[in-house]
Amino acid sequence: MTSNVVPIGTQSGSPPGTKHRILDAAEALFMAHGYEATSLRAITAAAEVNLAAVNYHFGSKEELFEAVLTRRLDPMNQRRVALLTKLEEDVAPTPVACERILSALLVPALELARDPARGGGNFLRLLGRAYADPAPFIRRFLAAQYAEMIGRFKTAFGRALPHLPARELSWRLHFLMGALSYTLSGTDALKLIAEIAPGDGAGSDELLLARLAPFLLAGLTAPLPDLTVAGPSLDGGLAADD
Repeated sequence: MTSNVVPIGTQSGSPPGTKHRILDAAEALFMAHGYEATSLRAITAAAEVNLAAVNYHFGSKEELFEAVLTRRLDPMNQRRVALLTKLEEDVAPTPVACERILSALLVPALELARDPARGGGNFLRLLGRAYADPAPFIRRFLAAQYAEMIGRFKTAFGRALPHLPARELSWRLHFLMGALSYTLSGTDALKLIAEIAPGDGAGSDELLLARLAPFLLAGLTAPLPDLTVAGPSLDGGLAADD
């Protein structure tokens, strides 16, 4: 197993406890192989514990996976909400500008990416894997974990973009979160970009977010689509290109 994850317990100079060793090992293995392909046997071997320890601390493989995500997602989403709250207090009663709201969403992800003690880029790659995983429990879990944070940001974006119907804003936030998770997940597409344009910043989370931010902002603030003709016109355009 190869991983840049720094065990939590080592931050204070003390050896990590059993629970943290299990979480660190599970995080690295889930990131490398995905949920289905990672066995509890592999996790216990990497963490140097027995299966009883996993059952005692987490109960099941599903609960262990959720715990791996929770220890990183909760602080990141709390940081996002705290930044947004501060921005709202600074300009009240005026709505916060879209680009500032977007920064409150992106900065905590960038902070996590830079911090190997909190999983760093490895965790973001795991999160990208989780988004693409078809397991129903993972989808339900992520929806619940993000519900409060997304609700706060949807309200803020709604105030900044009052012309957008709530349904349209929901779709745009769905696309936004998908693009963010895909970009930070270390996908094959990003590796391909790095090969085509070496030195172009494809491997830097900071430069990636700098490129992503204006793209997301343009999507959020785009004119409303004409959905009455979108289907036929798109189909016709694709057919014409064949």
